[in-house]
Amino acid sequence: MILPVWSVLWGEGGAFCSGWDLKFASTLSDRDTFQRDVVDGLAFPTGANAAPRGPLGPTRLELSKPVIAAVDGPAVAGGMELALWCDIRVLAETAYFGVYCRRWGIPLLDGGSVRLARLVGQGRAMEIIMTGRKVAAEEAMRIGMCEKVVAHGQARAAAEMMARDIARFPQEAVRADRRSVLETYGLPVREALRREWVNGVEAHFKEGAAGARRFASGLGRHGDFEKI
Repeated sequence: MILPVWSVLWGEGGAFCSGWDLKFASTLSDRDTFQRDVVDGLAFPTGANAAPRGPLGPTRLELSKPVIAAVDGPAVAGGMELALWCDIRVLAETAYFGVYCRRWGIPLLDGGSVRLARLVGQGRAMEIIMTGRKVAAEEAMRIGMCEKVVAHGQARAAAEMMARDIARFPQEAVRADRRSVLETYGLPVREALRREWVNGVEAHFKEGAAGARRFASGLGRHGDFEKI
C-alpha cells in the first residue's frame, strides 16, 4: 500500500470540530470514574515512552509528514486544539476559533495553551484563552493563527491543492526542513543550528545531487523556476 505524503484534516456538515463530548464530560463528576477514564486513561507516561491518544485523538502524535487543517465553520474548544496540532491551517472566511470550553469550566487539555502561544505570542494567547471569545477567520489570519483564508465552502479544496503542491517536491528535504522547524523552536541558536544540520545533511545526500542535476540539465540555463 502506498501512503500519501501529506494529510488534510477536515470536518463534515459545515463544521470542523466543536470539541470534546460535553455529554460524556457531564458523567465525570464521580472521582473514581474521572480518575479511570481521564487521569489514568490519558496520562502521559514517564520518560520517553510513547504517549496515549489525546482527548481529541491524534493531538499527541508526532507525525513525519505534513498535516493541513481545512476549517469550515466552528473549530472551537478541543476543535481549535485539533486545528492547532496541524502544521498549516486553511480557513473559510466564515470559519472561526475560540476557547468556548471557557464557559463550561473545562480547561485546555489537548495542546491549546502550548501551541497557541507559539503561534501568536504569549500575551495575545492569554487574552484569547482567558476571555474565551470568538476569533473570526480574518483576525486569525492577521495574528498568525491561520495561514490562508478562502471563500466559504472552499477550505478543503484549497487545503488539498496546497498539499498537492507540497507533494510535488522531493520529500526527504521537505520532511527534514519540517522536522527542523518543530525540533528547534525555543532552543539556543547553536543547538538549533546543530539539529538543523543533522536533519538536513542526510536529505541533502539522498536528494540534493539528483535535484542539482535536474537544474543543470535545463532549468539553470532558462531560469524558469515556475516549472519546479
